[in-house]
Amino acid sequence: MLDITPNIAINDDEFTMVAVRSQGAGGQNVNKVSTAVQIRFDIHQSSLPGWVKARLLGIRDQRLSKAGVWVCKVQEARTQERNRQIALQRLQAFVRQGTFIPKRRVPTKPSKAAKKARVDSKTRRGQIKQRRGRVSDY
Repeated sequence: MLDITPNIAINDDEFTMVAVRSQGAGGQNVNKVSTAVQIRFDIHQSSLPGWVKARLLGIRDQRLSKAGVWVCKVQEARTQERNRQIALQRLQAFVRQGTFIPKRRVPTKPSKAAKKARVDSKTRRGQIKQRRGRVSDY
């Protein structure tokens, strides 16, 4: 079981982890050992609540396919076990994004005093500019 929140957890059979070969330059060992880990998580087939699934499918993430499968390859560490731990942490962080509900923004309006102050300052500024005109002899 992979705990996401106190109320939500993912069973181990809902995601698959496969060991693959790492990319990039390496020594003699790189061609023999599969230390990178690829994790796959199908959102549609998971036991997550519907609202979490909808939020996860709405996230713009390049690791998320159009079919709703989240695929992540981890090759940071030298050992396969450490890469497995990192992959599980990334899955946990991804699913936590779906459980986060942003606070609804409450639009605010300026107070009557603020409106009055704004209009008064504009009037004052207009009078200053008006006084800059040519002086007439009366």
